[in-house]
Amino acid sequence: MGTSKSSEAVHIALTADDIAGHPGLHSTIRLQCRVMQQTYDGNPRLSSVFGSQHRWLMGQVAFALYFRSCSSGKGGSISAAQVLDAVSRHGVASRNTADAFLKEMLKYGFARYVPGAADRRTRPIEPAAVSLEAMHGWIAMHLATLDRLDHGRRLDTYLGTPGAMAALHPGIAEGLLSSARVRKPERTFSLFTWLNNGGVIMDWLIAGIEETNAEAERVPTSIGSIAVMAQRLNLSRTHLSRKLRDAEALGSIGWQGKRGESVMWVSSGFRREYAMAQAVKLAIIDSAFAACFQPTPVDVLPASPMPRPPRGEALYDAA
Repeated sequence: MGTSKSSEAVHIALTADDIAGHPGLHSTIRLQCRVMQQTYDGNPRLSSVFGSQHRWLMGQVAFALYFRSCSSGKGGSISAAQVLDAVSRHGVASRNTADAFLKEMLKYGFARYVPGAADRRTRPIEPAAVSLEAMHGWIAMHLATLDRLDHGRRLDTYLGTPGAMAALHPGIAEGLLSSARVRKPERTFSLFTWLNNGGVIMDWLIAGIEETNAEAERVPTSIGSIAVMAQRLNLSRTHLSRKLRDAEALGSIGWQGKRGESVMWVSSGFRREYAMAQAVKLAIIDSAFAACFQPTPVDVLPASPMPRPPRGEALYDAA
């Protein structure tokens, strides 16, 4: 896969340490978190389908298989057996869990059986348009974040290159699946990643931090009630409260007044932990981008340039 024909310079990917040490990282990922909140509010059910670590990784596996099928000229469809095998092979989840995940995707219209498929026995499936749009937006958002850090042109290259998503995504998925730091998060991050909508909770915490308080040991957030959190995220209040207590025990979060009924704060340690997790993910995406977009143009998929995602324009325009 190549860049547009006007591109000449080889892209050198940022490392996780490069990103983690950038003075503008915290403000940039706060903006990214706010875009993620907009995405969740736009389609809570779709966001919830990918709202835990293993569901998110299963989705990455399924998309990578689909995009490889597109690029290989096999018609852009996959079988359930392929997804189950790949999920099991990578140790993401059991085959039964993967099967339930696919059935949920089909039930809610986020994936569909390929109409008019020649092979009726395997019933090939493909992601629905809404899911493809969501993945397109997810990639574009992270490329915009990287561009804000080094004033790059990744997003423009991605949006202007035919077949960019199909060519780029499998490399991102491979990097995520092979990263021990992604697969086995530590401390507070690990408390939430396996909880349904756990990623949304962490995004919410970081998004609500005020810029002027970013360096304080304890920074107030926009969250003031466990009950409101649970209702918005469709979670059990009891289960959410238990997870928050675990985070409190680590010193990662706390309350300015009465527990669960006052302003929640997050610690500087949790902010650094979240920032490092984002730096690792962004470095994986940038590495895949560098491998995918080289100076010599190579047409992989006959497609039109990608449209700019409809939500989160502030992040894309600021890149």
